[in-house]
Amino acid sequence: MKVLTFGELLLRLKSEGNYRLLQTQNLEATFGGGEANVAISLANYGIESEFFTALPDNRIGDAAVSEIRKYGVDTKNIIRRPGRMGIYFLEEGSCQRPSRVIYDREYTAISMLDAKEADWDKLLNGIEWFHISGITPAINQNLADITLEAVKSASSKGITVSVDLNYRGKLWKYGKKPEEVMSKITEYADVLIAGREDIQKCLGIGNDIKTANDDDSLNMEGFRRLTDETMKNYPNLKKTVVTLRESRSCDHNFFSACFNNGEDFYTSTCYEIKDIVDRVGTGDAFSGGLIYGLISYKDDMKALEFATAAACLKHTIEGDINLVTVEETEELMRGSASGRVQR
Repeated sequence: MKVLTFGELLLRLKSEGNYRLLQTQNLEATFGGGEANVAISLANYGIESEFFTALPDNRIGDAAVSEIRKYGVDTKNIIRRPGRMGIYFLEEGSCQRPSRVIYDREYTAISMLDAKEADWDKLLNGIEWFHISGITPAINQNLADITLEAVKSASSKGITVSVDLNYRGKLWKYGKKPEEVMSKITEYADVLIAGREDIQKCLGIGNDIKTANDDDSLNMEGFRRLTDETMKNYPNLKKTVVTLRESRSCDHNFFSACFNNGEDFYTSTCYEIKDIVDRVGTGDAFSGGLIYGLISYKDDMKALEFATAAACLKHTIEGDINLVTVEETEELMRGSASGRVQR
């Protein structure tokens, strides 16, 4: 099984520790991006994976390719072209102060990608699973069109298509509403991954569905209705998975997920996560875990538990990338959550 992911790879510049941006003179430089993070997770789990993007033809682009390749991800089809590297600045929050992201993504190499450069017949040759997110089509109309063509081509070839809606309000600035774009892309998805707000903002579904009880706890019957309605509106969907996060503070979250396969509705273990190290990339860790689980276990409930455990562990790791193994994730699934030293 080989998985292809498509999206933008970014340079991440983060203030040290919990300092505010430019409170100190140092910024930590790493690379990250939703679809690349998924490809790396899968490679770490032993799944053959490839990442497709466009990067500037300079030394920063060289470093970005090397970073992806070192984890075992196939980078042979990455396009090098004029343009710049997209950047995001991250200020890590603490307690009641939320983390904040500033994007600098205009005129990047991928944003100016020519549709003719994305030869989907070639790129999808030998691929059995194709994954994208709603971040890429949020950048500009050009990438929205290329993404739509990609999922159409993958679907026509019988390739499983997964879409993480990943609503990013700061990116949708080119005159199209998310629903106009993402509804067309979702028509070709087999597996949909989202949060409640993602479904509301990107698909216009569920604004009238109550997903919280009067005591602010999650209303799982509401989430079942939300996923049922989503699958009714998009009959190609085989599985709809919604991540559930309750934030007590920036450092203290509860994380779980629910899963609708058209017949059964599952809910995962709920993890209480304290002293969060880095929340960025946890959704990508979930997507990577879910894809691995669906490929490897052929059991929807076990796949859901693997994905949730993988996302939980990502909260403990600095950077965008989830550097955990199958064995570590399965240990947590079996209840090994004490954090005791393994000797």
